[in-house]
Amino acid sequence: MTSFSTGSPAPGSRSPGPLPEPALPSATYRLQLQPEFPFAAAERAVPHLAALGVSHLHLSPVLEAVPGSTHGYDVTDHRSVRAELGGEEGLRALAATARAHGLGLVVDLVPNHMAASPRHNHALREVLREGPESPYARWFDVDWDAGDGRMLLPVLPARLSEVRDRMRVTDGVLTLDGQEFPLRAGTGCLPLDELLDAQWYRLAWWRLARTELNYRRFFTISDLIGVRVEDPEVFDATHAKIVELVADGVVDGLRIDHPDGLADPEGYLERLAEATGGRCWTVVEKILTGGEPLPASWPVAGTTGYDALRYVDGIFTDPVGADELADVYRAFAGRAGDRGGYWEATARRAAYKVVTHELTAETSALTRIADRICAADPGLRDHAPWALHTAIRELLVRVPVYRTYRTGGDEVLTPEAARGAKAAFAVPEEAAAVDVIRGLALGALGDGPEHRAFRARFAQTSSALRAKSVEDTAFYRYTPLLSANEVGGDPGRPAVPPEEFHAFCARLARDWPATGTVLTTHDTKRSADVRAAIAVLSQCPRRWAELLEELAGVPAPEPHLAWTAWQTAFGFGSPDPDRLGPAVLKSVREAGLHTSWTEPDPAYERAVTEFVAAGPGRVPLRASAWASALEPHIRAHVLGATLVQLTMPGVPELYQNTEREYRALVDPDNRAPYAPGPDDDKTVLVRAALRLRREHPDAFGPGGGYHPLAAYGPAAPHCLAFRRADRVLTAVTRLPLRLAEAGGWQDTALALPDGRWLDVLDGVREFTGGADTPVKLAELFEARPVALLARA
Repeated sequence: MTSFSTGSPAPGSRSPGPLPEPALPSATYRLQLQPEFPFAAAERAVPHLAALGVSHLHLSPVLEAVPGSTHGYDVTDHRSVRAELGGEEGLRALAATARAHGLGLVVDLVPNHMAASPRHNHALREVLREGPESPYARWFDVDWDAGDGRMLLPVLPARLSEVRDRMRVTDGVLTLDGQEFPLRAGTGCLPLDELLDAQWYRLAWWRLARTELNYRRFFTISDLIGVRVEDPEVFDATHAKIVELVADGVVDGLRIDHPDGLADPEGYLERLAEATGGRCWTVVEKILTGGEPLPASWPVAGTTGYDALRYVDGIFTDPVGADELADVYRAFAGRAGDRGGYWEATARRAAYKVVTHELTAETSALTRIADRICAADPGLRDHAPWALHTAIRELLVRVPVYRTYRTGGDEVLTPEAARGAKAAFAVPEEAAAVDVIRGLALGALGDGPEHRAFRARFAQTSSALRAKSVEDTAFYRYTPLLSANEVGGDPGRPAVPPEEFHAFCARLARDWPATGTVLTTHDTKRSADVRAAIAVLSQCPRRWAELLEELAGVPAPEPHLAWTAWQTAFGFGSPDPDRLGPAVLKSVREAGLHTSWTEPDPAYERAVTEFVAAGPGRVPLRASAWASALEPHIRAHVLGATLVQLTMPGVPELYQNTEREYRALVDPDNRAPYAPGPDDDKTVLVRAALRLRREHPDAFGPGGGYHPLAAYGPAAPHCLAFRRADRVLTAVTRLPLRLAEAGGWQDTALALPDGRWLDVLDGVREFTGGADTPVKLAELFEARPVALLARA
């Protein structure tokens, strides 16, 4: 198990075991590989990144993917390392160079899905050729009965009748506009219509995917087909190469992408740990919401760090100002945004929208399974399919987290949730279908193959619904403070009190000391530096409202858009229509209120583009006297968040280029190839913190613990401080604008532990600890708004 022992666990907490070799990373650095930045380019960056102070390079997916892919999550062949990146030879060369500079490699692994590309995906191509009898048929969740024995392929740009004249049969392959489809044996000589009807698949207009799809996909992306890694043979076939790379010492750690999409995440992780011999530091991209814990039984070091991101961002957000900003937002946006203007209502409406539209095929599949179970069980008969479908929908939208697991679930699908679901039924007797669906989802009504299939698919659909309705819809509909609209975040409660932050860190130090922590990733909607600028607005909500009034001369299609676009531009910091325009356009498409990806409104989108070009993409918001005065406070937030993340419990990850100022928006803006740049004051801080982590692994590792320190005096709430072991002390400034308005630090002081403490950031200043000699915070923060001290 890749986990750690930190002494006696608290009652009910996780009791981790020892970490096998290789040792725990001190810090990782994420590189986005793509054809423009292959293994060779990463190899050239190794000396610079080693000098920065990280211990491991974290690579985006390295297995074969669709040609030209800039992300690598569309895997096509698990047997080989991606040729466009330099192939296995290039990866092994990178590993050797990294090792020579004291670095290891962590690789992003994609177990849940593959590219649904018959041309490039060998396993899928064989299923299409041979049908359900193919040895590869077990790889994919295909409901052959739902498609009358055929697999729906929604890949046509228009209805079949409009494109059939462009179809050709060449060398035993059916082609259309660059797409290739294998033919069932003996059918190549048939006339076209007969040939199409004779295949194991049905080519269809892409718009049919929403309702007619009969294979499991990734979220609502039909181009990515789910993989059944719960099958031991499928697991072995899809993991042989990665296991080999681990055994050969090429790969030291794994980041598991989207484990919630798997039928049995815990079973998968157990099999992975066994296959790798426990030699990997393994973290999972698990999104935790509210107070949800990571399942204690999972054999992993922790999460990839979105939970830490939420707490770090929250500690630098003003709770009073955030509430006031929400009031201003509701008054400004009115009914132009999502009606009602409150987060919980927005999230619930978004869930209904996604479950009844984008996930129709998934809920229909669940209904078919439930109907078969009921038909076979005399005690469950006579529940109409429509009632089962309604119960599925109503329970799914009431799941407050991403999914249930094989152990437990009652705390998620509560009796209260069931009562709420039953309210959708006009006839109480028909509402009994809710009890059936809840029982099936919790595994309380049997454990046959169909029962297990329903339980897994309900959980998988729940995670897809949560991701699409919250991350990709509601986050774009409710936007009082955009810095809170990040994966794992809570826009309805963006601020985190210091005591809650300290409690979170204490839990990490106790239960998951080797978990990952992040501030910026390839999936964050705004980089940490952009979010920092936006979060400062929580300290001056009225001034933000006044600024929007001054900007009213630039007409927007509607006020919700104006608010979102101007706040995005403020965070981004410079008027750049080429980067702001696509980000704002993506936001309105994701929101789905006036236009969407599948039902675009060209006139509205044209108005959005013109507005951004005339306003947010042209006006230098941060150049005004008022905004310029905020720059020191924004910088304090940037440096404070960076230092906290680098020194709190866990293994910090730096996203490429974030060791210096890094302003980026939603993908693909944040996935440009890595390019080194000049150092700044943030780089100085990053180097110092990483050097300290490397020199004192005992202070930051499993035994380092976490000890909050409390300042005292009139401005005490503006200081966040903690100690790691008895060697390192972090202190940062919170809410600096409010602090300045209140008169500064005045006589506020912080008592350091006994002994002499060196300021690591300048290497010169020393402070003497002791209860009788507290350090005035005005002195501690004289040179900068943060302090990193090490015992001298």
